[in-house]
Amino acid sequence: MQQSTSSHISTLSLIYSSYSCLHYNVYAGCLQNSARAYSVVPAPRDSKEKEMMHRMLRVDHAGEYGANRIYAGQMAVLGRSRTGPLIQQMWDQEKKHLSKFNEILAENRVRPTALLPLWNLAGFALGASTALLGKEGAMACTVAVEESISEHYNSQIRALMESDPERYTELLQVIKEFRDDEMDHHDTGLEHDAESLPGYWLLKNAIQLGCKAAIYVSQRV
Repeated sequence: MQQSTSSHISTLSLIYSSYSCLHYNVYAGCLQNSARAYSVVPAPRDSKEKEMMHRMLRVDHAGEYGANRIYAGQMAVLGRSRTGPLIQQMWDQEKKHLSKFNEILAENRVRPTALLPLWNLAGFALGASTALLGKEGAMACTVAVEESISEHYNSQIRALMESDPERYTELLQVIKEFRDDEMDHHDTGLEHDAESLPGYWLLKNAIQLGCKAAIYVSQRV
């Protein structure tokens, strides 16, 4: 009788363990499916779409990373000036952008550009060097960079709208929101005397040429 009771207990324990494992696996699967269902980026339909999305997300992440480093450089020089709070406000928005793209890259297993160490140094150097020209220099840099990023986001919006706007609804919302923030930063720079910097147009064109080169290589490397 005792042996039979032990046998029943063992059988019940095995059934309970199996049920627990099954319940956990189903629950984990539901979580994974739920995460995918609410992901900003839809699951790619083929290798061509996957490559397109990876290049798009990689360069967007690189752009937001570089913008963060530029504002860090500006704050290192002008952080304690009267312009500091304004730069900090724009930087805080860029931090949110970068955090979102970090999340999107992780969710979709997208490799960031291998050039992040370069953009780390180049971005900080650009921000600090233009800030050494004073508030007008920092604002001129902001106008040039944010205009380039806004134009880049606009080109992505056009491409996604022409492809399948319903499929990319959530991604379009993110890009449009960030584009609007970048344009606000651009307008803020103009409102705070960016164009009064001697050599403004020369500096702006040089920075934007560098931005175009950075966009090109960050998509591919």
